[in-house]
Amino acid sequence: MSYGQGGQGEPPWDPWKPGSQQPDWGRRNQTPDWAALADASEARNRRRRLLVIVGSAVATIAVGAAVAVAVVSSNGDNQAGNSPSKLPATASIPSDSTAPVPTFAPTSAPPPLDPMDFISSVQKDTAPLSPDILFPGSQLTMGDRVYRKGPTASTTNCASAVQGTLPAVLNKNDCTRMMRVTYTKDGVSVTVGVAVFNTAAQAVKAKSEADSKSIITSLSGQGVANFCRTAVCRSTTNSYGRYAYFTLAGFTNGKDVTTKDAKVFTTGDDLAEFAFRQIRRRGEAQASTAANQ
Repeated sequence: MSYGQGGQGEPPWDPWKPGSQQPDWGRRNQTPDWAALADASEARNRRRRLLVIVGSAVATIAVGAAVAVAVVSSNGDNQAGNSPSKLPATASIPSDSTAPVPTFAPTSAPPPLDPMDFISSVQKDTAPLSPDILFPGSQLTMGDRVYRKGPTASTTNCASAVQGTLPAVLNKNDCTRMMRVTYTKDGVSVTVGVAVFNTAAQAVKAKSEADSKSIITSLSGQGVANFCRTAVCRSTTNSYGRYAYFTLAGFTNGKDVTTKDAKVFTTGDDLAEFAFRQIRRRGEAQASTAANQ
């Protein structure tokens, strides 16, 4: 016998329907169908568990979404705190435009003073001048060559210190002073003479008018014997600023100089170079002094 079963052809008990919709076999057979009830109860339990699982999942998703929203909202609050929208209104922010702006008058560095300007005119070339100032010391070193300094001389009668065609040239161009100094080395002596004019134009003209016979007179004394008085010697002529400078070099024993005597040429060139450097330094020194005043 199977409990809970109705007669033949009667519909079964449906646990999901209310009692009013159940078949009428219950009234004819009051004994409950315990198996059907157990099945119905199990079905309800399964459905309830399913609903609980689904509800839990939905709740978890909702909580996760809420946390995510909270995190995003938190980050947004932090960023908003640093954004320009949180700054005071423009009117309340101090503006640099109200601060005084420093102004500077336009300036320009003065051009450097030209040393040539100071040695080209007697009005500017006012530093002390003498043979010992222009040619200081007791000897001269040029490279590996050392020359011993001998006698010096200075005169305002320029023509008296030169010979050949040079006296006329100096007088014509108004030479105001002639300074001479002699150096010796290894049997060779050289006299360098510096003629002083009032302007650079006069010095340049004197240089251009000098010829091969325009030579200075050698300066002897203080242990230096006469030289280049009768022998053939080598001479040079040049100018710089208001100065014209000359050299006369030859052997101390009276031997004539030839083109093969390189030692004589070197001696004359060394003293001509030194005269040029000293005149240039004179201009540089005066320019520097004027610039610092």
